Amino acid sequence: MDRSCFFIGHRDAGEELLPLLAEAVERHIRQYGVTDFFVGRYGRFDALAAKAVKEAKKRHPEVTLTLVLPYHPALRPVDSPPGFDATYYPWENEHIPKRLAILKTNQRMVDTCDHLIAYAFHFLGGSGQIVAYARKREEKGLIHVTNLAQQRSAI
Repeated sequence: MDRSCFFIGHRDAGEELLPLLAEAVERHIRQYGVTDFFVGRYGRFDALAAKAVKEAKKRHPEVTLTLVLPYHPALRPVDSPPGFDATYYPWENEHIPKRLAILKTNQRMVDTCDHLIAYAFHFLGGSGQIVAYARKREEKGLIHVTNLAQQRSAI
């Protein structure tokens, strides 16, 4: 059974986070059996997460990386960037107001993925809200959350 993982984090994450991300991706592949990774493209954390998965794909050819699109591809056409296997728009049969598209898409991904790798050290913005939302789902056994901000502060 394929396991899935979504990424969410603060857009201003620094490059120094890459080793923690790479370690988390490797652990999710080996320990949890994750093969399908989903990431957005609206900040440095997303770029770092994609970079970590692309590196892991060299060692694990069964792994896929999918770009999540919050806006309909007909309105904002997007080709799969290098290293990605596909794009995914989760709202084919629903209308989502543009101003809520990113938040609702992130919630949808938390609702449908088995794992969340996050980087949220405060809960004021969108990333923090999504992690709080995921934690409630985790209490019900619906998702497993790894928050790298907690690991980073322990170092």
